[in-house]
Amino acid sequence: MQHEHQQNLYNKNLLLTMIILTSFVNPFLGSAVNIALPKISTDFSMNAVTMSWVSMSFLLSSAVFLVPLGKLADIIGRKRIFITGNVIITIASLLCAFAPTGGILIAFRVLQGIGSAMMFGTGMAIITSAFPAHERGKAIGISVSAVYIGLSVAPLLGGFLTQTLGWRSLFFITIPVGIFVVIAAALSIKTEWAEAKHESFDIKGAVLYMVSVTALMYGFSKLPENIPIALTIAGLIGLAFFVYVELKAEFPVLNIHLFRGNRIFAFSNLAALINYAATFAITFILSLYLQYIKGLDPRQAGTVLVTQPLVMAFFASFAGKLSDRHDSQILASLGMGIIVVGLFLLSFLAEFTPIWFIVISLIVLGSGFGLFSSPNTNSIMSSVEKKYLGVASATVGTMRLSGQMMSMGLATMILHIFMGDSNVNVTNHSSFMSSVRVIFILFTVLCFLGVFASLARGKKEAQMQG
Repeated sequence: MQHEHQQNLYNKNLLLTMIILTSFVNPFLGSAVNIALPKISTDFSMNAVTMSWVSMSFLLSSAVFLVPLGKLADIIGRKRIFITGNVIITIASLLCAFAPTGGILIAFRVLQGIGSAMMFGTGMAIITSAFPAHERGKAIGISVSAVYIGLSVAPLLGGFLTQTLGWRSLFFITIPVGIFVVIAAALSIKTEWAEAKHESFDIKGAVLYMVSVTALMYGFSKLPENIPIALTIAGLIGLAFFVYVELKAEFPVLNIHLFRGNRIFAFSNLAALINYAATFAITFILSLYLQYIKGLDPRQAGTVLVTQPLVMAFFASFAGKLSDRHDSQILASLGMGIIVVGLFLLSFLAEFTPIWFIVISLIVLGSGFGLFSSPNTNSIMSSVEKKYLGVASATVGTMRLSGQMMSMGLATMILHIFMGDSNVNVTNHSSFMSSVRVIFILFTVLCFLGVFASLARGKKEAQMQG
């Protein structure tokens, strides 16, 4: 009876299709732009650090808005926020496509990031609300695979579009998807999910969180200059104060008690944060390396870079099924260990490194990442009670975006130390290559530490099945 009632309120398969489309578009928008950066840089004469902000502005605004908007969705309705996010990202994509300067493009990417946060903050939570427990894992797995397919297609399709139609086409192709999802969601979903509608929104906590994260991430990317050092410290102090405020709040924007009282939740999230921090900038760095050092065009560079996410998507589906039968602690930690090997191989990059060596390194990285990510997400979502599933999915998204920001921040900081404000050109190839090696050594060490964070989560028996 309840099942028939649900069918009248929404079609689960159409709902999942909409989530899959948005799960694909978000990482595509985040990642495809990396391939186009050298072309965008030429059009708007940007240096290496400013160029990285075309990518980072999207991630920063997504990371800053995700937790507050995820909580707001629990209060005023996930469908409403999901549809609004799609409207914003569609309009922002149109604006990005017509951006006249680099600065304006970066500003529109911030707007795109806000729309992305609305979708990320609600997508997994809508799946969790709409699907019964025995179907939920499969639906989450399909959604996670869509994220990886978005990442897989991004270098290849991004490179092809940039090469044939120009970088602005990257933004045009996402517009029809947004229009379809908005119309389909508005017409087909006749219910609303707002489990926390009796709660008030923690404005003080939300503002404190957003200001602190912005100061930390922006400052971090501009280190080691004086004002960025002050911003980074201010951001860390702000986040410490945020934790203090949230522990006392009646309806906190982020439930800190989940981290304090749940070892599996806390360490699985930490492992995810470290994993993304050590891996996300790989595409950014290798895109620059393949185009500036190896002289490949965007399409050729994309063909090389697609190796990692393709292998990743292949392993992720296996790993998701395995994590239903075997302990996520072992699977995820093994995956993280394999990533360490891949990063270590890339730390030997030189100007004359053959392409096949890079492809093999990317295959190793992809298999490790695929083995880590699905079991780790499953571990997080299975470790909390049902009423916290929305918060848990927003937390997973926040760890991903914060890790991606840290990854880009570390890479940008090292590029800045070695190259200052100059563009990548023939005269500074050796400085660029030195920075690339340092970046990969740093990522290797970071991921090695991540293996221990992953192992520290403890055994599966302690988990509560939500």
